[in-house]
Amino acid sequence: MSTDGNNSQKALSHINEQGQVNMVDVGNKPITDRQAKAIGYVVVQPETLVLIQQGLMKKGDVLTVAQIAGIMAAKQTSSLIPLCHPLPLNKIDVQLELQTSKSRIMVTSTASTSSRTGVEMEALTAVSIACLTLYDMCKGVDHKIQIDHVRLLQKTGGQSGDIFLEQ
Repeated sequence: MSTDGNNSQKALSHINEQGQVNMVDVGNKPITDRQAKAIGYVVVQPETLVLIQQGLMKKGDVLTVAQIAGIMAAKQTSSLIPLCHPLPLNKIDVQLELQTSKSRIMVTSTASTSSRTGVEMEALTAVSIACLTLYDMCKGVDHKIQIDHVRLLQKTGGQSGDIFLEQ
C-alpha cells in the first residue's frame, strides 16, 4: 500500500516493504506529552444494575474490581498487543458510571505518557478489560450482558496532532 498525494491511503506502519511484520522504530521521534481517552459500555438487565448499586453481587464490589483490572491492564498493554511499544505511563484513570436510565455501566479511561509514541492502546485496553471484568463478575446472574461501543474518544500530542471523536 502506498501513500498518494491526497493521503487517502496510508501505508500500514506494522508491515515492511516485503510485507512482513515490523515493529515501528520510534527512536527518532521526539518525546512529547500524549494523552488518550477511551469509552465503552456494559449493558445489563435492570435487576443486575440494582444488585451492583446495592453492593449485593456475590463476587464482591464489582465496580472497584473492574476499575483496578482496567488500570492493571493498561500497564500490561505491550505484553497483550503484539508490536505495541512498552510505555512509561504518567497516569491511567479508569472511571465507571452507572447509567440507570439505559441499564448500563459507562467505562471511561484516560491514559497519559511522555513518550515517542501514542497511548491510545493503553486507554482502549483499560476500557476493554474493565468491561470484560464487569461481564465476568455479573455473568452468574445475567446471561444477556452486552459490551458495546468500545472506542477511542480523543488523543492529543504527537505528529498526527490532536484528534477528537464523537462521544
